[in-house]
Amino acid sequence: MKGLRILVVEDQAPIALQLEDMLIESECEVVGPASRVGQALRLLNEHPVDAAVLDLNIAGELVYPVADALDARGLPYVFATGYSRSDLAAPYRSRRILQKPFSRRVFMDAMCETIRQGSS
Repeated sequence: MKGLRILVVEDQAPIALQLEDMLIESECEVVGPASRVGQALRLLNEHPVDAAVLDLNIAGELVYPVADALDARGLPYVFATGYSRSDLAAPYRSRRILQKPFSRRVFMDAMCETIRQGSS
C-alpha cells in the first residue's frame, strides 16, 4: 500500500483521525478526510486517488454519489460503517463492508484485498 493515495470520507472526527493514522502508518497518502459528500467529490476531482474508504452516512447524506464517482473511474473502495450490508442500496451490497468498530489489522487487510482486486 506504500505510496497509494487513499480518499477518506468520514464525518466523525475521531474516526477520521484513526483512519488517517492507520493509513499514514502504512505509508499511504491520505486525501481528505472529507466530512461532507460535496467536499469528497471536490477532493476526488482535484486530487489523484487510488482507492477510498467511505462511511455510508455523512452528516445525514448517503455517500452513494462518491461511490458512483469512484465506480466511474474504476477505483476500488470499501464502506466503513455502523450499518449492515442489508442497509446498503442494492447496487452497493457486493462491496466490502467493514462494520465499525474494527481493528487496524482488519482495516488494512480489507484495504489491501480491495485494492488488489480492483487492479486485477
